[in-house]
Amino acid sequence: MLLTITCTPPEDAAWPATDLGFLLHKNPDRVQAFEQSYGTAHVVYPEATAARCTAALLLEIDPIRLVRGRSRSTPDFSLGQYVNDRPYAASSLLSVALGAVFRTALHGRCDQRTELARTALPLRIALPAVPCKGGPEAAERVFAPLGWTVIAEPLPLDPAFPEWGDSHYVRLELTGTIRLAGALAHLYVLLPVLDGAKHYWLAADEVDKLIRAGAGWLAEHPERAWITRRYLARRQSLVRTALARLAEVDDAEPEELDAVEEGFDAADDTILSDEVGNDVTAQPASTEAVAVADDATEGDERTPSLAVMRRAAVVDVLREVGAHRVLDLGCGEGALLRELLADKAFIEIVGVDVSMRALNITKRRLRLDRMPERVARRLTLLQGALTYTDARLRGYDAAVLMEVVEHIDEPRLAAVEYAVFGSAAPGSVIVTTPNVEHNMVYETLPAGKFRHSDHRFEWTRAEFADWAFRVAERYGYAVRFVPVGVEHPEFGPPTQLAVFTKAATADGSTRGAA
Repeated sequence: MLLTITCTPPEDAAWPATDLGFLLHKNPDRVQAFEQSYGTAHVVYPEATAARCTAALLLEIDPIRLVRGRSRSTPDFSLGQYVNDRPYAASSLLSVALGAVFRTALHGRCDQRTELARTALPLRIALPAVPCKGGPEAAERVFAPLGWTVIAEPLPLDPAFPEWGDSHYVRLELTGTIRLAGALAHLYVLLPVLDGAKHYWLAADEVDKLIRAGAGWLAEHPERAWITRRYLARRQSLVRTALARLAEVDDAEPEELDAVEEGFDAADDTILSDEVGNDVTAQPASTEAVAVADDATEGDERTPSLAVMRRAAVVDVLREVGAHRVLDLGCGEGALLRELLADKAFIEIVGVDVSMRALNITKRRLRLDRMPERVARRLTLLQGALTYTDARLRGYDAAVLMEVVEHIDEPRLAAVEYAVFGSAAPGSVIVTTPNVEHNMVYETLPAGKFRHSDHRFEWTRAEFADWAFRVAERYGYAVRFVPVGVEHPEFGPPTQLAVFTKAATADGSTRGAA
């Protein structure tokens, strides 16, 4: 198991690359070994010059020591404890070794180079094998928002048999200009997250470790909820505690953080009832754009996340247009559906998504099998693609496409426009999409990057308006725009929302498709 950290100072730097040794508190001229409960960690410097310095952490795993102390009665006793990938793949074992061997560097302390410890350095981090069941995209999702340029190459199951395809391991390379302490903290938290498993039993102090290591970046990370759940091995009592503490950092309500994913039923915390309309549960970060910690106005003690403000804006518009029968097109995993069900004004609600997996997650989260019949009969879930017309979707008061259009390839937008505005032709259509101009506000979002890896495009306010006016004119709608989120004086709101309403004809009826 190997990790290398390379520092290459700029030509005009007043410090040599070998100062990396001071920051890590490990002398480049020595080979050092540190005993761990499961093996030995070695620190060596393959190269150490004024222009370039590389520190390597090599972890030798002893599989016998790793399982020592476990009895045959333990549920996981098997040959797999002795024959596995732990000696080779970067996992929680490497994370623990990193925290032990580079403890002082992880805390950002260096008396000999105090100023350098506070300085962002040009770093390159390489790991030859990282277990990553989410594929290269998962590595990109967690590291890129932190300022890293990510190269994640899948490793083949067996190079001799290319037809077998790729394994769930990746060769990971990170480059960026980041404080060394920050870089170590990213690795300490995110390596176990990508692996999705830990080699030790989680105690309550694991939350403290996460909050300490995530200080300054985790509360603002767009994937913070997913990271928290994976780091804490989905131990829900620990996850809820961690998310509540992150909410304090983020000036948000704990339930406003993205606190549910597949396998976690949101109804465990909140009972949905058509008698109570105060339930608020955030949509998963993986399907949201960016949950905004920066969107706080001066003097505010508590500002909701952008995900919460977006759904509130959509519900407000639905009430304003007098909609009672509503389509949620591209409903995902049911965040908006939950809020619509909590309001008895919406007597018929239809959620449509192309992903059956997303619909199944929605069923579990909303606990449809345990929902009171008077609530359940108001909701219908349909699988369908928005690029095709569907007679089942005709005749509704309103349709919502919340953070959907940017996930569609632009050449296919015309088909979606016809299916929604021409064929289904509801009385009103509400469309939300990110305002790409506002991306400048997000310090952790690299220039030119979209807010989500699956976005095919992100529009400026002018581009969104041009599209909306063209669609409205073609299909006989009037359109107006509503800002969502805290507006920046120059870059505008983080989310832009368009409200399409059918234009009336001279006899008072509404005009259909053009």
